[in-house]
Amino acid sequence: MSALQQFIAGLPKAELHLHIEGSFEPELMFDIATRNGSKLPYKSVAELRDAYRFQSLQDFLNLYYQGMSVLQTEGDFYDLTYAYCRRAHADNVRYTEIFFDPQGHTERGIAFELVLNGISAALDDAEGDFGLRSGLIICFLRHLPQASAQRALDQALVHKQRILGVGLDSSERDYPPENFASVFARAREEGFRLVAHAGEEGPAAYVRSSLDILRVERIDHGNRALDDADLVRHIVTRGIGLTVCPLSNLRLQVVQDLRAHPLREMLDLGIRASVNSDDPAYFGGYINANFEAIAQALDLSKDEIVRLAQNSFETAFISDTQRAIWLDELHQYAAANEL
Repeated sequence: MSALQQFIAGLPKAELHLHIEGSFEPELMFDIATRNGSKLPYKSVAELRDAYRFQSLQDFLNLYYQGMSVLQTEGDFYDLTYAYCRRAHADNVRYTEIFFDPQGHTERGIAFELVLNGISAALDDAEGDFGLRSGLIICFLRHLPQASAQRALDQALVHKQRILGVGLDSSERDYPPENFASVFARAREEGFRLVAHAGEEGPAAYVRSSLDILRVERIDHGNRALDDADLVRHIVTRGIGLTVCPLSNLRLQVVQDLRAHPLREMLDLGIRASVNSDDPAYFGGYINANFEAIAQALDLSKDEIVRLAQNSFETAFISDTQRAIWLDELHQYAAANEL
């Protein structure tokens, strides 16, 4: 293990951009499909992995929804979630905010409560087993009508005590955030924390409308925000976090080369960017792999790597008391370990 890998491995961190359905490793997918008598259009794990070549976000989503279809029981969602939690703990993640897509399940006849119960039970067990703390965020699918998102919110409100926030994901191109203004307004009134995917394949204008119309507190991805200098100033002034996903950006061709990734520019501009894995089973790496890849590509300094981890805690939806505890742990680690 190199000095960089060793430093990143021990670095306390939070993960704020993780789709639990995107952590569905092929081996587990085949196991669950066999258990449920479901059929996948692939003969082997190797053949499925070979399909992970994407030209766009939509290419990925087609496979993502196909894989999701084998999840049928509460136990399936438990196994999926617990596997991610074990992997996150191995990467020294102290806290994670997990996205799940309720419409992707309810639209195929799987009850909201079944999904939530399986995920929540795994998160509870992971906290007891590993000390991994977590929050759960439901994401609305932007390619579906706002009425569908409203129904998902209705279902979430029944279980409000178990859900931290709401977000917006799926196909970004041609689906502007303002399409969901009403459902986000209602979620805000109900006290949910608000995030949205924007500026991945969509323009800087989608980031702006997510902030100004949806009134989100954090932006997922946000790369294209850098196209608008006034928007950047707004993001910096308000301390808005951007949950950046380097390997996802590379695999979906949002960037052609990690050496051209805008993450360092974000840091130089004073943006609170953090590193996350997005859909790690599909994009080739969990959070430490993302840290390692981007640190090598951009030749990040120790201070820059620590700042990324610091940003993850500073923009997490946690209490100030807990934030201070984890930031103190991070700074003690940085002071005690050289790179």
